[in-house]
Amino acid sequence: MRIAIVCYPTFGGSGVVATELGIALSKRGHEVHFITYKQPVRLDLLENNIQFHEVNVPEYPLFHYQPYELALSSKLVDMVKLHDIELLHVHYAIPHAYAAYMAKKMLQADGINIPIVTTLHGTDITLVGSHPFYKPAVAFSINKSDAVTSVSESLKNDTLRLFKITNDIEVVPNFIDLVKYKEASKAECKRHLLAAPEERIITHVSNFRKVKRIDDVVKLFHLIQEKVPSKLIMVGDGPEREPAEELTAKLGIADKVVFLGKSNEVDKILCFSDLFLLPSETESFGLAALEAMASGVPVISSNTGGIPEVNKDGLSGYLANVGDVETMAVKAIEILHKDSILNKFKKNAKEIAAQFELNSVVSKYEELYNKALNKLSNEVV
Repeated sequence: MRIAIVCYPTFGGSGVVATELGIALSKRGHEVHFITYKQPVRLDLLENNIQFHEVNVPEYPLFHYQPYELALSSKLVDMVKLHDIELLHVHYAIPHAYAAYMAKKMLQADGINIPIVTTLHGTDITLVGSHPFYKPAVAFSINKSDAVTSVSESLKNDTLRLFKITNDIEVVPNFIDLVKYKEASKAECKRHLLAAPEERIITHVSNFRKVKRIDDVVKLFHLIQEKVPSKLIMVGDGPEREPAEELTAKLGIADKVVFLGKSNEVDKILCFSDLFLLPSETESFGLAALEAMASGVPVISSNTGGIPEVNKDGLSGYLANVGDVETMAVKAIEILHKDSILNKFKKNAKEIAAQFELNSVVSKYEELYNKALNKLSNEVV
């Protein structure tokens, strides 16, 4: 099958999932074309079955904001014709599903009919999509797709609550490549470079936006380190990084917190971590938590959105209400203060992460692709 994947090429969860999905599909013999404005960060190598096509947006004095949707639609039309692409899989309703639908209509004028599979990841629904300006476009894009998936049951329910949806939405969860994390665990973990032998290593990974509640991460760690000797590793970058650095100085823990910035080697960082913190305001799924669990790292998280579908309270870690830093700290200390308890949670985290193994989820997408192609074929007949 020849598949085009449209996604954001950034460190965010949707871009990571879309890229990992494309790589997995290519290994199954499918021809995958990534179409976006920059090569995705997790796409290290381009092989015979993987190609990247850059969307360029020409600058014209006429436009105050450059029309990316228009450029993307035109690029999709050109690539479908040039490479005989059979299916478009777009990640995010707007602008990607919206642009894909325009491309589909242009292609139909040339006698080409191609199905659109849209995956909803969260921000397109709960933040951007719920804005009155964009609501009609989001609903239109979802309803005009040939197949729609959401990454969690929580996100599906939010979508049906916020929009007038006539299309079916199938829950296909995010996934994890367990092989990669097993390889990372076998590699030499240079734990001694970041912490003393008696210290626990606590980790947070995100894009440092307000929704991630980075100040809560720092406050939570501050309470933990008062009871358990530990270091905090902050991976990622964004607008909340500088305030977080200032807060560590104010609390007198700057020497115990390491800001690593963006990294393509999260798996290697997680291999020597003892606990993962995810106190987000909302998460449609919680991919960062799943990546931690796959490395055998228990998770302390908020109980919002799709996180409870991943982090199982009392097994892979603990859940608490958004902003309840005190409860999160108590639960974190409970996990960390004894090796026997920590090892039990580590084992449970790995076992639960295995339920989201890559191959089973990729097979669901293949079934969905075939269903969309057959549906379109029957409509044409």
